[in-house]
This record gives sequence, C-alpha cells and structure tokens, in this order.
Amino acid sequence: MSLRALKNSLKEGVQGIVRHPLVTVASVTTILLMLLLMSIFFIFSANARYIMKKVGQQPPIEVYMKLQCTQEEMNMVVSYLESVPNEVKEFHALSPEQNYERFREELGDSASILDEFDYNTYLPYTMTVQLTDPGYADEVVMRLQAIPGVKKVRQESRVMQFLSKTTKMVNITTVVAFTVLFLISLFIISNMVRISVYSRSTEIAIMKFVGATNGYIRLPYIVEGALVGLVSACFAWGITYLAYSKLFKVAMKNVLENSLYALIPMRTLSVSVLILCLTCGVIIGSIGSGVAVRKYVKV
Repeated sequence: MSLRALKNSLKEGVQGIVRHPLVTVASVTTILLMLLLMSIFFIFSANARYIMKKVGQQPPIEVYMKLQCTQEEMNMVVSYLESVPNEVKEFHALSPEQNYERFREELGDSASILDEFDYNTYLPYTMTVQLTDPGYADEVVMRLQAIPGVKKVRQESRVMQFLSKTTKMVNITTVVAFTVLFLISLFIISNMVRISVYSRSTEIAIMKFVGATNGYIRLPYIVEGALVGLVSACFAWGITYLAYSKLFKVAMKNVLENSLYALIPMRTLSVSVLILCLTCGVIIGSIGSGVAVRKYVKV
C-alpha cells in the first residue's frame, strides 16, 4: 500500500472518530472499562506472586550435620549452596557454640540449666537455607541429603507444596481471566463499531464497485479502532496509576517496605501496566473494527 493511501486511511480514521461522537464515546468507555479490569487483575496477580515468592523464602530448610563432622564435609555443603544462586537466596551456618548461645537466649531466665552443657559433644553444626522459589525445595533437599556428613534435612514440606500450587493457580487464573476479558471486549467493540459501519454501507458499496480493494476500505476503520484503543489505554493507565498509588499509600501506611506483606509500589508496575493497556487497547480496537467492517466489504 502506498504512503498516500496510508495517509488517507489515517485521515479517514480521525474523521470517523469525529463523525460519530456517540459511538466513539461508547467505544472508548467500553475499552476503558475492560482495560481497567485487566489492569486491576494484573496488579492483583503481580502482588499475589510477589507475596507468595517472599513467603516461599521464609520457611527455611534446616540442615543438621553429623556430630563431629569434618571441615571438608562442611565445605562440600557450602560449595553446593554457593553453586546454585538461582535456587538458593541465602544461607547461614551456625556452629555448635552459636546454637548453644541461641538456646540460652530462648530459655531466658532458665538458661542456667545449660551452664555445664558440653555443646561441642552434643550439638551439631547446622545451616538454615532460604530459597528463591518454593518449587525448588524438593530438589535442594534431595541433593543436600546426598552430601556426606549431612545427618538430616528438615523442611516445611506442606507449606512449600501449598505455596508452589498456589503460585501455579495464580498464574493460570491470570491467563484465563485475561483471555476471557480480551474476547468479551473484542465482541462488544466489534458490535458497537457495526453501527458506524452500517451508516456508511452505501458509501462502502460504491467504493467497492469503482474498484477499491477490501484492504483499502477496511484500513480507515482499523486505524479508527486503533486510535480509540490508544485513547482508552491512556485513560485506563492514568486512572489505574492514580487509584493504585492512593491505595498503596493507605495500605502501606504502617507497613515497612521489606515486610512480608508489603505490596509492590506503582513506580515498579507503571511501565508494565502501560504496556499492557497500550497493547490490549490497540489490538482490541483495531481487530474489533476490522471484524465489524468485514461483512460490508464483501459486495
């Protein structure tokens, strides 16, 4: 298609928006509402995954070494944990003396009962391991248990399994919800655009008879739909940004940023939400318009 034809399509698309203001407002409102729902669900699912990830890192895997284990055996455990930074977020080793001091602190006023306790004989070296994702728990535990010198590896298996399943459910629900919302909005927009297309059906028929191609006739409507989707996306992003920023300020008033239940700030999500709104808005508007005019170009 020539540059002239493209410019003409753009001009016709803008004129179509001005020519049918009621349909334009209705289309913008419809896409806006759908994009707001998508944005809300995106932010909810992003925060859900974020919190799940942090919770999954909290229940540590506890590694108990055998009594009187060698330094070489300790080094083997440390080497393995350092070799998988994508699975292990951090780990801390505690000597028998450090474990002894921790027990004394936990006993408080009753700590005197441990005054004569020989911790070097009865307490092992231990390690606490925090994972980047609960889904890695089984594999990490299996590999740790295979290392010489490791007596026992304890994990909150039920918690890990629950978090792993919940994370998968959130991801699947997000995909399903986005697909359903996308199809619903596409259906509504295509039917609304048919109103403006119907009013120009005679004009389209004349253009068809004088030799205009289907693509040439359809392109202005696609451009019109894309522009409507673009405007809707900008409004949806602005409303989402202001609303979530206000909600975040209220919800995080007495919550620390590094808290387990801290939400993701809008400055972190803004670019993703903007891309989501622009992409879905333009696609919904252009495809919906293209589908609506398809019937009338078949003369």
